[in-house]
Amino acid sequence: MDRDRTALIAWLREGDPARLERLWREADEVRRRSVGDAVHLRGLIEFSNHCRRGCAYCGLRAGGALGRYRLSDDEIAACARLAADLGYGTVVLQSGEDPGIDPAQFAGVIRRIKADSGLAVTLSLGEQSEAALAAWRAAGADRYFLRFETSSRALFEAIHPPPPGAPDPHRHRLDDIALVKRLGYETGSGIMIGIPGQRYEDLARDIELFAELELDMIGVGPFIPHPGTPLGAPAAWPTGVPRLPPEEQVPPTDVMTCTVLALTRLACPLVNLPSTTALEIVSPGRGREAGLACGANVVMPNLTPPEYRLLYEIYPGKGEPSPPDPRAFDRLLRTRLNALGRTVAAGPGDSPRRRAQAAGGEGMRPTACGRGAAV
Repeated sequence: MDRDRTALIAWLREGDPARLERLWREADEVRRRSVGDAVHLRGLIEFSNHCRRGCAYCGLRAGGALGRYRLSDDEIAACARLAADLGYGTVVLQSGEDPGIDPAQFAGVIRRIKADSGLAVTLSLGEQSEAALAAWRAAGADRYFLRFETSSRALFEAIHPPPPGAPDPHRHRLDDIALVKRLGYETGSGIMIGIPGQRYEDLARDIELFAELELDMIGVGPFIPHPGTPLGAPAAWPTGVPRLPPEEQVPPTDVMTCTVLALTRLACPLVNLPSTTALEIVSPGRGREAGLACGANVVMPNLTPPEYRLLYEIYPGKGEPSPPDPRAFDRLLRTRLNALGRTVAAGPGDSPRRRAQAAGGEGMRPTACGRGAAV
């Protein structure tokens, strides 16, 4: 094992609150120098909860008990107009891997959003065909987000069974991420922290992989299984998910999530890095601020109509709007950001990494996290 990974593992295992606070402060300072104090607000539209996959932790899994929905094209467009009215620069169109999505019709939705509002469009629709991804890129989609979830292929395959009829059941997410990059999307990926069977070595490798992939956006959040799934009931854990002793198992805590956020910012200074809803769930009332204080620079307010939001229950509490009115939440969020001394960014918030490359690559080098020079 090389020295850098050993240092990452040491930080992931660190239990001294004072040392962790110093790490988080340094990551926040790197964030300030690299991407500034402005927080980019991305309007999230969860337009369908249909999914063909049977992932072992997700409430949207095929065969689950959730009532299913799809927003109409007009409903999606109305949510995008609300994002523009609120001053957001981006909408994030997210769904399960819905086999009912018609690529040509969805391309029309993207064109409509671009024509009506000029917003940047991020897509998060899971694994899709090259033809569909190319059509959506040609229609004006700017970004695509696809988590690789874990760099451990064995663990990934244990908790993400392929959908029925998959032509290549062992195709890896990294192949899909490479395809997205090749098509010209700003590319995002991410992981879950504390998956059963996830070792500290796996998590350190995840952070290394972030840097190797040269991503434009990275999403990390604690593992929260839905109780109606195999990983929500430990007695029914899927074959291939190891039961690790506590000293080897990564915990799905707010502290671990903040540590991974900080190490990710240090490894990838110019990435767009959200403070996620999942972090707010495991640390109610302070999780969003905690993420922003250790390296994050993006928040994604949920603009899904409240009557559908409860049905997009990836994990418990995910769909509970607080407050339910997006305009009221926007006012509350801006107040919380002001209390942190942060401002709301204007514009679409394009990739800082790509802007730096276009300007000659200044500021692209990662910080020496954990090597004795960082903290």
